[in-house]
Amino acid sequence: MAQWDRLRQLSASYWQQLHELYDRDGLPMDVRHYLSAWIEKQEWQRAARDYGLAMVLYQVLLENLDIQHSRFVQKESFLQQHNIRRYKQSFQRYQDEPCALASTIQWFLDKEKEILKSAELSEQVQHLQVEQDAMETTCQQELERKMAGLRNDVQCLEHAIICLEEQQDEFDFKYQTHKMEAVADEAQKNERIKMFQLLINKLDDYRKSTLADLNKLLDRAEDLISLLVQKELVDWQRRQQKFCIGAPDNVSLDQLEKWFTCVAVCLFQVREFLNKLEELVGKMSYENDPIKAQKPALHKRADALLKDLLKNSFVVETQPSMPQGKGPLVLRTNVQFSVKTRLLVKFPELNHSMKVNVSMSREVPQIKGYRRFNVLGTATKDLNMAESLSGGMVADFRHLSLKEQKSGGGGKGISDISLSVTEELHIICFNTVFELKGFSVELQASSLPVVIISNSSQQQSAWASILWFSMLSLDPKDVTFFANVPAAPWQQFGEMLSWQFLSATKRGLDDDQRNMIAHKLFGKQQNYDNCKMTWSKFSKENSPDTFWVWFDGILVMVKSYLENIWREGLIMGFVSRGKEKLLLKKKKRGTFLLRFSESVVGGITFSWVEIDSNGEPDIKTVQPFTKTDLCQIPFHEIIRNFQILEAENIPENPLLFLYPDTPKDEAFGKWYSEKSGDDNPYIKYIKTKLVFVSKETRG
Repeated sequence: MAQWDRLRQLSASYWQQLHELYDRDGLPMDVRHYLSAWIEKQEWQRAARDYGLAMVLYQVLLENLDIQHSRFVQKESFLQQHNIRRYKQSFQRYQDEPCALASTIQWFLDKEKEILKSAELSEQVQHLQVEQDAMETTCQQELERKMAGLRNDVQCLEHAIICLEEQQDEFDFKYQTHKMEAVADEAQKNERIKMFQLLINKLDDYRKSTLADLNKLLDRAEDLISLLVQKELVDWQRRQQKFCIGAPDNVSLDQLEKWFTCVAVCLFQVREFLNKLEELVGKMSYENDPIKAQKPALHKRADALLKDLLKNSFVVETQPSMPQGKGPLVLRTNVQFSVKTRLLVKFPELNHSMKVNVSMSREVPQIKGYRRFNVLGTATKDLNMAESLSGGMVADFRHLSLKEQKSGGGGKGISDISLSVTEELHIICFNTVFELKGFSVELQASSLPVVIISNSSQQQSAWASILWFSMLSLDPKDVTFFANVPAAPWQQFGEMLSWQFLSATKRGLDDDQRNMIAHKLFGKQQNYDNCKMTWSKFSKENSPDTFWVWFDGILVMVKSYLENIWREGLIMGFVSRGKEKLLLKKKKRGTFLLRFSESVVGGITFSWVEIDSNGEPDIKTVQPFTKTDLCQIPFHEIIRNFQILEAENIPENPLLFLYPDTPKDEAFGKWYSEKSGDDNPYIKYIKTKLVFVSKETRG
């Protein structure tokens, strides 16, 4: 199914992401929609580097817009005619830079793929960790039960206060009637006094009972707030932290919003009940009145609980992210980024009434040379329900940027601790004021720590820092994390590496691949559970070719050129040359496997079995293929057309069976070019670079 058609079938929440994507300049959604089939068939990535192809595609795009305009003329669609004509005029700015247009369209297509991938990952989440999900469902059911109990308590208390008011009115009526009646008989007078005392006692008991019920309701609310703030919200924050580095976790806030709003609504009703009790006391009170004695403390407690709930209800829903960054939380000075905040307590009457201000955290850690930044752009936005399809109260900042302050370098009492630019962590803060029904409280939300770079060459190193922090830190505000950075247990580290492939290609690392990486890092072990990876070994040792540079080079190569065959599980990938020989020497001639190069960053190679003159298996390996090769010819075409020239024999392809025993054409045939021979679009590359003299090379 075409990519655009798949996007149109997604749920409303993903359509919101699509609307946000096409809210940018560059490619109007109308053009993407009406020319979807043509757009998806073009080689925009190649056109971004090839001026001739880019110019051809640019001209064809304008022609297609003319054709579409003619269709609207026939249909008498005036508005669409106008829009298409306007879009064509807009595209004409690329007349001298068609490669920039190709690059822009490719970027939009890549972002669409990310939305599709996110939707697919969300589906996967529902099938992962069945036992954990069952446990979470049980916890949610328990929370729902407690929420229902809170709502029921509020309804009962509302009824109790109505009854209390009726009792008080009854007493007042009888008392006022008694005052108007002249009673001469002393015995009758005493009888009346006894009756009124009984009524007062009954009223007093009912007041005490109502206050006791109020206390119980606040106990229940306090218990729920504790669960929401200390467990559910903390769990969500941890899931979001892992989601930022590729974990397939559910980070929807809709359920939390329902719970937070439910408790807030109930507490506002409690405040109304307390006001009603004060009104009743104003009409009638007596010595040792329990309402007079207990109401101030109850009011103070209800306000404290409401304040605690609200202060924790303001969160960063979508962490800071650049449009074309390596991942969230890596920001570059003078480059725009977006971030979205959300209020989990949803009162429609507050729509557009709360303003959110954004700024950098004023708390400066005692770190030598610590930089400081200013936030530029539209730094104030209203919380509103229009920018969220789920109807949440959000403030979506889309055009912010950062500028380094000229002076800075920390404050008083600076320590000798010094960090690299990509280890320096910063926090972005958001402030607003909640005001409703006479209750006011200042709210603040904070982003996860971001790494701020000034050059795109620092992105890889900065992303390594985000991976390490998000994987290990349990304190989302620990900006001094890298001053005393912990090591990562292998189990956590291996899972994080798998997430990188899962988020980039929809297929993570299997157990064998993770074990092969563990073997590379720690040597042969019976069990890797007790092994730990240090920050230095991950991102600093053997610089510039650190483990992370090597791993990320593979990830980028797979994402850019090998995603289809990786997702099919055809690349063994992380296997050493020694292990490779052990696997292949037991196989028949022509068996080959694909692995990532250990010596060339971003390289992939293959080895195959030959039989020597003594009838023994002889393992051959080809020089690794890199971006230089893969941008000219797909890897499956390399495998299809690879040939070895031995002595004066006719060149032949030694690759017959993909390990363990799948015929090559069965494994890769569905991607082969339909054209062959001299009509093959890759014939020039094939003739010049895919005929090898037989010899073993290192990879």
